[in-house]
Amino acid sequence: MQTTIVKQRVAAIDILRAITMVLMIFVNDLWTLKDIPGWLEHVGAHEDGMGLADTVFPAFLFIMGLSIPYAIAHRKSKGDNVGQLVGHIILRTIALVVMGTYLVNSEELNIAATGMSSTMFDVIGCTCFIVIWNTYPTSWNKLLARGLQVVAIAVLLYMVYIFRGGRNGELHTFEHSWWGILGLIGWSYLVGALVYAFSGDRLGVNLLAWALMLGLCIANHAHVLPQSAVLREIIGPLGEGGLTALVIGGVVISQLFRKFIAAGAWKKMMLYFFIIAAVLLAAGFALRPLDGISKIQCTPSWILICSAITIAMFLLVFYITDVKGHANWFAFIKTAGTDTLLCYLMPYFAYAVFLTPIRLPDIIMTGGWGLLKSFVFALLMVQLARMLTKLGVKVKL
Repeated sequence: MQTTIVKQRVAAIDILRAITMVLMIFVNDLWTLKDIPGWLEHVGAHEDGMGLADTVFPAFLFIMGLSIPYAIAHRKSKGDNVGQLVGHIILRTIALVVMGTYLVNSEELNIAATGMSSTMFDVIGCTCFIVIWNTYPTSWNKLLARGLQVVAIAVLLYMVYIFRGGRNGELHTFEHSWWGILGLIGWSYLVGALVYAFSGDRLGVNLLAWALMLGLCIANHAHVLPQSAVLREIIGPLGEGGLTALVIGGVVISQLFRKFIAAGAWKKMMLYFFIIAAVLLAAGFALRPLDGISKIQCTPSWILICSAITIAMFLLVFYITDVKGHANWFAFIKTAGTDTLLCYLMPYFAYAVFLTPIRLPDIIMTGGWGLLKSFVFALLMVQLARMLTKLGVKVKL
């Protein structure tokens, strides 16, 4: 007889998200190191393959999809109708797109023309993000909280106004070049969440949406889509369907997961999910002729292989945390799963150390010692976010 595990939300989703965020901070810090194994880093845009760094972003999108049915069920339990759900989804998307676009522009910043470094530009921007989207304690004066948010919006607009990017002689103002990681997350979330909200939790609708998004990605890399500028503007932020396929794939797995758990059939679920992961992995390698395995190009191979890896990781974490009851093993990174956006923003503040003469010894920035440094750095960022949450800082979109 199978053990029954019935919860509104299992620990595995938040813990897998926490592990993924720690890995994201870790791989994003690898640029500070030298002489490290190539398999840890991103693979070039036109190379066929992927490193550890290339698996983190898709895992995050897939996990976001896993969370969507739970999040929407929670809002419905509070009385939200479809219109309110759509409004909430749109506001979250706007927030992510705004943050993503701002942080992308800082990469092009011209120090002399703007009057500050990109690091300072990031610090000011991230501070504004936190102030604007913080969930203030009920003990706070509402007028004070709104006042702080208005000031932060004004500062953000001023930063956009004074921004100048590009090289001397080829300067440009604040512009859209690409959406950035947060922006891409926002657009993919928009489509995935809207599809689920309007589907009424119908598995077939979401499975069809996943197939359509994956089909769009395959068609793009088979070079059969028209080269229409308008079409590219629409599907580009979605990774030509690939990034949205990751999110909706997570939604589908979450729907199946909830059905199995409600029936107390977790063992059968693990078998079926293992088979699904194996099929996706095989399909990923079968589609490799379509531009190879590439994160930068968002190829169907990369989408399917990373989906398979994430499902396998979900099964492992679920078994450890929800079947064996060892969720406490991950308590030290819990904040990365519950206050994920705050954790993501922390390194932007930490890198402000580069504005000072302080530098770590070369040995700590090289090879194995460097990797240890980046791992410790990731854990420290999570603990910094944890300290801020205890002080009342909770960035919730």
